Amino acid sequence: MHDQENPEVNIQPEAEAAPAADTTAAKGEPTLEEQLSATEAKLAEMHDAFMRAKADGENIRRRAQEDVSKAHKFAIESFAEAMVPVCDSLEMALKVETQTVEAMREGVEMTLKQLSSAFEKNRLVEVMPAQGDKLDPNKHQAVAVVPADQEANTVVTVLQKGYMIADRLLRPAIVTAAQPK
Repeated sequence: MHDQENPEVNIQPEAEAAPAADTTAAKGEPTLEEQLSATEAKLAEMHDAFMRAKADGENIRRRAQEDVSKAHKFAIESFAEAMVPVCDSLEMALKVETQTVEAMREGVEMTLKQLSSAFEKNRLVEVMPAQGDKLDPNKHQAVAVVPADQEANTVVTVLQKGYMIADRLLRPAIVTAAQPK
């Protein structure tokens, strides 16, 4: 009798109770297949854009590598261009058959000026400490310590000048230093 009191009870398995996926839509709304197709098209478009961006990134990386390689290969080009006239002057001096000491000296002085100009243009500067300057281990190399009438650890004599390129030491100045008393 219990079943008669509640006639609306529907005894169906759960699988049958779930409604089937609706592939139709109300007027003006896209169906699920249309939405799926649109999403797949959008995905293909984004994948294409991603692949293009990835290729652009690889091209930029490759070009940058080539630029760095060229910079290393031709880094001394400016210096070499400045040195060619110095070489020309030396070769011309050797071609002169009858040389006087005065002419030779004048030619060497002019060539030295060209060389100094080439050094200056390429930021190659001399390290030439004066007598009495404080010994700087970053720029000077003391090869001997000698007794002197000056403060200890100062430059007594410069045996060979040093050179720097910009802020980097190329060769330290070779000096003798004053001995501590």
